[in-house]
Amino acid sequence: MSDLLRALAGESVERTPVWFMRQAGRSLPEYRELRVGTRMLDACLTPDLAAEITLQPVRRHGVDAAVFFSDIVIPLRLAGVEVEIEPGRGPVFANPVRTADDVARITAIDPADLDGTAIAEAVRIVTAELGETPLIGFAGAPFTLAAYLIEGGPSKEHLRARAMMHADPESWDRLAGWLSRISRRFLEIQRDAGASVVQLFDSWAGSLSPADYRAHIAQHSHAALDGIGLPSIHFGVGTGPFLGDMRLDGGASAVGVDWRMPLDEAIAVLGPDVAVQGNIDPALLQAPWPVLEAHVRDVIARGRGAKGHILNLGHGVPPETDPDQLTRIVRLAHGEL
Repeated sequence: MSDLLRALAGESVERTPVWFMRQAGRSLPEYRELRVGTRMLDACLTPDLAAEITLQPVRRHGVDAAVFFSDIVIPLRLAGVEVEIEPGRGPVFANPVRTADDVARITAIDPADLDGTAIAEAVRIVTAELGETPLIGFAGAPFTLAAYLIEGGPSKEHLRARAMMHADPESWDRLAGWLSRISRRFLEIQRDAGASVVQLFDSWAGSLSPADYRAHIAQHSHAALDGIGLPSIHFGVGTGPFLGDMRLDGGASAVGVDWRMPLDEAIAVLGPDVAVQGNIDPALLQAPWPVLEAHVRDVIARGRGAKGHILNLGHGVPPETDPDQLTRIVRLAHGEL
């Protein structure tokens, strides 16, 4: 069993396992060269291209896991929802979902009908090369997907999404429940093709109050992961005020912690019976190595109080990151520096 899987199971490991959110692509020059002339969502749905991008950081950095190269809106694209990634902006939806009729229209699509052929083929290519190194499958969490769908694109405060929870809770629950099933199906496709771990990624959960998260979100995120049959990681940005709820009543094997809360404080909130993932500050990837090294050593030391600790960033790799910084972090975590 790999060190990462051992850490998720709470078993002792000789070296701290490490991978980086958004390691597939982003900062790598070989990724940018490969992507020339190909739109983001097209790259995600081209099996050999997606597989190669997934494998690049494993080869370069020696990380303890690959994370599948995709995008959280891919399952919506597979469901027939019209969406594109606009460079410099992000996902943009041609037809935002804002009324009860909009919700009825989109939720009439059966998540079981998603054509996961391209995804499954890419996963099989990856796992054939990885050998014992785990592949992490991932999906967007219901709230983050709903925020994009309702707003029609990226938003700072997600006002329309948060308003729907209270103005039309019936439509909200119908939409969030459908998105939970969409995410679950996307995770199942990756699982069935060979992924060893899954992560549910809630980029925008930090815009919610603890009360709204508990009343309107937690049950849907729980349903996306519950009984998936693989170790699971639940990560959200800005979730410190309700970090304990990110355990999803035991539905998550590990909770990802962003950079805002020291890891030992997060462990005190989460309890000793759940693994943690995190939480290097991505901004410090731009710092001189001695500064970054001290920070990484501090994160590792604070993580020792958890059932298991997977070293990662407190969010994703910024595109301007020097890849050598990431390689140094891996070597440090593995006791080679």
